Amino acid sequence: MANRIRTLEDLKFEENSNPVVFLRLDLNVPIKNGKISDDTRIQAALPTIKWLLEKNAKIIACSHLGRPKGNGFEEEFSLSPVGSRLAELLNIDVVLAHDYTEDGFSKIVYDLKPKQIILLENLRFHKEEQAGNESFANKLARSADYYVNDAFGTCHRADASMVAVPECFPLEKRAAGFLIEKEMKFLEDAFRAPKAPVTAVFGGSKVSDKIDILRKFTTIANNMIIGGAMAYTFLKCKGKNVGNSRVESDKFALIEEIFKAAEKRNVKIYLPEDHLCGAEFSENVTPVSVGAADIPDGLMGLDIGPSTSELFASVIEKSNVVVWNGPMGVFEFDSFAKGTKAVAEAMAECEGTTIVGGGDSAAAIVKFKMQDKVTHVSTGGGASMELLEGKELPGIRVLRTK
Repeated sequence: MANRIRTLEDLKFEENSNPVVFLRLDLNVPIKNGKISDDTRIQAALPTIKWLLEKNAKIIACSHLGRPKGNGFEEEFSLSPVGSRLAELLNIDVVLAHDYTEDGFSKIVYDLKPKQIILLENLRFHKEEQAGNESFANKLARSADYYVNDAFGTCHRADASMVAVPECFPLEKRAAGFLIEKEMKFLEDAFRAPKAPVTAVFGGSKVSDKIDILRKFTTIANNMIIGGAMAYTFLKCKGKNVGNSRVESDKFALIEEIFKAAEKRNVKIYLPEDHLCGAEFSENVTPVSVGAADIPDGLMGLDIGPSTSELFASVIEKSNVVVWNGPMGVFEFDSFAKGTKAVAEAMAECEGTTIVGGGDSAAAIVKFKMQDKVTHVSTGGGASMELLEGKELPGIRVLRTK
């Protein structure tokens, strides 16, 4: 098949060789006081790592972590705790390498034993990584024989390790890992010829972040559910009072476009019909129930109300395909988490294909312990959204057959 993604099974390792594999991972996990609070992304990397180790590969693993300044080592962004966790999960030695752009690094790789891993310290300690610098990429690639990318969450970025490094290798020596293969299967294949009804659930804070995907789903979905802070801009655009809720008034023209496109294709758009509000954005604010679409002055919407939760849930549960991106309210505050939880429960109850599009939605489904009750939870926020928008991701493009 033309232009398919090359996978691990496409790699042809020479018999009795110990191939050196440059493995780009997404190990960007939350760390506080040196402790990892959620190792989901590390766990997601294990199948590819184990497969390579079974092939007696020497692995040069790498990742970014957080947003360091790019001027050298910063303790709080070190991958050291990640290396320790990897070593623990795999029961092997993981060597953390700091000076991997220096000439002596080739010797470290040469001395590496089969079934051992070198973990490069945070790539973003070097400003050249996010700049896509080719000279930096050459230094990263020079000690390896093969390139494998399993960092789906970063595939929408043209960083050096995502694009310039694989371009240092012939196409037959590049491949996607199991995680990327799985993500592409669910996020691309689920919407190739979906069986109706298809429902898209959108939430989160900004309409501006979702315009492209909202447009796209007016051509794919039968139902579009809008919740979260972005719903107040939709409601205001329709002439409703939203009190002190956040509104992006400069997006009204774009929202009108969305409404017209949806109407033209008979796509039903669902907006909140009642709300849970507060006088301010605070975890300790007293929740105020507003039993209508209009929000009084002096209050801001912080969650969808119970009637809306029931409405949204009923639409989701009757769907054959559902994709969810963005919470319905400030789910981090327990008083305003009910709407998001109701959507998570409806996703779990739905008998169709249910896809959670990464980011805050993934965090929410994990918080409510329902990640095993949906079809797929994406590990990529921005990457999954851009893929669903129909965009070709830079990190995927370089892995496709010509």
